[in-house]
Amino acid sequence: MSRFLSNATNRIDAKSRVSVPSAFRSVLAQRNVQELYCFQDFVFPAISVGGPDLLERFERQIAAEDPFSPDANEMSLLIHGGGVFMRLDAEGRLMVTDFIRGFTGISDEVTFVGRADHFQLWQPQAFMAAQTQARGERKLAGKRS
Repeated sequence: MSRFLSNATNRIDAKSRVSVPSAFRSVLAQRNVQELYCFQDFVFPAISVGGPDLLERFERQIAAEDPFSPDANEMSLLIHGGGVFMRLDAEGRLMVTDFIRGFTGISDEVTFVGRADHFQLWQPQAFMAAQTQARGERKLAGKRS
């Protein structure tokens, strides 16, 4: 199955590298993703990570708008101004840069969170809190799934 599912927390090494979970690396390999597009999530204190197709999807949305509209400008600011390209090293590790740390608050561990067509990098306690809140809101709304 070529979807990013589940979550895992891995420790950052002394050289600021973290191993991407093998299940996520398998999805990247199945999709033949060589270069990762990483951007600051719009809602959560997380970095969203996917292949170039993720960036292309956002750029199609921007192109469908009037290029001078506030919506197109805001989307470009978020997608282009809040995004970078990265690569995994030969051992399947990702460099945890200041771009990642500054936006997420990540220090010594990273929680990888599957989001179907992409995955996210979270500070572990922030992920647990957001997941607990989301579960509570669904419960209050009487939603079972």
